[in-house]
Amino acid sequence: MPRDRPLLGIGLMLLFCALAPLGDGIAKVLGDVVPLVVLLFVRFASQAILLTPLTLRRGPQLSGRQWRLMAVRTGLHMLGIGMMFTALRYLPLADAIAIAFVMPFFMLVLAKYVLGEEVGPRRIWACVVGFAGTLLIVQPSFAQVGAPALLPLGVAVCFALFMLTTRQLARDVDPVRLQALSGWMASAVLLLGWLISAEALGARQFWPDGPVLLLLALLGAIGTAAHLAMTWALRLAPSATLAPMQYLEIPFATAIGWMIFQDLPNGLAALGIAVTVSAGLYILWREHRPASELGP
Repeated sequence: MPRDRPLLGIGLMLLFCALAPLGDGIAKVLGDVVPLVVLLFVRFASQAILLTPLTLRRGPQLSGRQWRLMAVRTGLHMLGIGMMFTALRYLPLADAIAIAFVMPFFMLVLAKYVLGEEVGPRRIWACVVGFAGTLLIVQPSFAQVGAPALLPLGVAVCFALFMLTTRQLARDVDPVRLQALSGWMASAVLLLGWLISAEALGARQFWPDGPVLLLLALLGAIGTAAHLAMTWALRLAPSATLAPMQYLEIPFATAIGWMIFQDLPNGLAALGIAVTVSAGLYILWREHRPASELGP
């Protein structure tokens, strides 16, 4: 285990916050010309191919329970990314990412009512406020595009369950190895889906031209690099230091959405983003303050 290097960890988390919405922006550009199953296959196959060389040193054999958890985790990951890529066809980049940031609130609720963990009333109220902020973001988008505006809420549920499953696996499985194995598992499922859909379409099989192929390669490389940066950041700096920084994805997404698509959140959505971020930061502050400071 590498020793703590907080500044390097913070730098890597900043890199993640910039790369993740950039990858989503590329997926939004490709969404109208590339089938969803192809986007997902490229994303996970790139993860598998790029990370496997880092895991050549064989780790301990995985148990049956770990393989089952990995299958659940991989399914949640595919479903979450699939819903996000679909949502990006309809929503501005910043709005979609901000709505998905209701995930920490879902995680607290799951921790309380599924895992039986202690969650105080102030954190529950912060969840309510944060969810209300999310509804402010959803409302103008729902008025414009309808049901697809709710897809990022599904993304948040999937990734809350994904994080809880990852927590169970990360205790015993190296995170890079976990990502590589998950990439291969998802790639096999998605390749089968791609072949079945191509067979159903007959001659109308997808084959990318030069610019699309380049963007697909960038999508795979950026997605893999982003999650690898987050993995290493969490190995080099305490999670309490890094967790609040994830909200920097929203201003990065806003800047990328403006530069590529000339999209900016409207006034109501901007207010909702501010409320959601404030509630999330309050929860993080409550979670990481020493018990002696919080009092009974």
